[in-house]
Amino acid sequence: MTSIGYYIDNKYRQCYLHVDRSMAAYTIMKTREIYELNIVARIIIFTLCALFVQFEQALSAYSNENGSVPIFGYKVLNTYPHDPEAFTQGLLLNNGKLYESTGIKGQSTLREVDITTGEVINSHSLGDEYFGEGISVVNTKIVQLTWRSKTGFVYNTADLKPIGRFKYKGEGWGITFDGKHLIMSNGTATLQFLDPHTFKTVGELEVHNEGSKVVMLNELEYIEGEIYANILGADKIARIDPHTGRVTGWIDLSGLLNKENKKKRVDVLNGIAYDKENKTLLVTGKLWPKLFEIEIVPKN
Repeated sequence: MTSIGYYIDNKYRQCYLHVDRSMAAYTIMKTREIYELNIVARIIIFTLCALFVQFEQALSAYSNENGSVPIFGYKVLNTYPHDPEAFTQGLLLNNGKLYESTGIKGQSTLREVDITTGEVINSHSLGDEYFGEGISVVNTKIVQLTWRSKTGFVYNTADLKPIGRFKYKGEGWGITFDGKHLIMSNGTATLQFLDPHTFKTVGELEVHNEGSKVVMLNELEYIEGEIYANILGADKIARIDPHTGRVTGWIDLSGLLNKENKKKRVDVLNGIAYDKENKTLLVTGKLWPKLFEIEIVPKN
């Protein structure tokens, strides 16, 4: 009995030690997980704070109604249907054809769209790993950016067939062409100028408004010697001097999308296409059900 009792007691102790060690290891593991979660939480909080600061900077840069920079309004000339599932990232008009780039991984496309009906005439889908961004035309080619993949694509305008790709540093947001250089935004206050043949950065321009940096520069359009830029999260378009980076005017598009349409699943204003023949703008937004042709007018 003694030997059996000893055996049982010994096994009990071993089991106890095993369980005790397991619990200790589990506690260490959970402590480590909590520590790692705390680090992640701190990173998220820091990122949100940084974004808040950027939005504050953006707000201070374009909210001064009493400043010296002129503010323009708009007159709606025509309203057209727009695909409410299109997460619009880029918009351009070339030789009477409307092209649109849409985002979201697994849903990103480059498409030709019928202006009056909103129907997709032709479309090319990006790979599921890409988030489509801004587009621009260079001669007979369309250039399309992606958000964080550091990869751009080149297509034939005639059939939207891909004919090349290129790499760049940082994020890709908006892009336009001034006849000499591609001009690219990345969400900061800095615009990059790229060689349209090599796609190498050849210059930079910091955008400012009355002494404040203008951040969150998004979709771009080069119009009559100026850069027009959507500002992420704002109902305004900045008009930018491409030589100095100074904001020469603001276009206030508040109220463009009515309250009834805003009850639906819509996102922010994004997308500027210039109609050279009529001197008007085509504008829309992410998941917007409408595309608007507008004339820029003095604000009342």
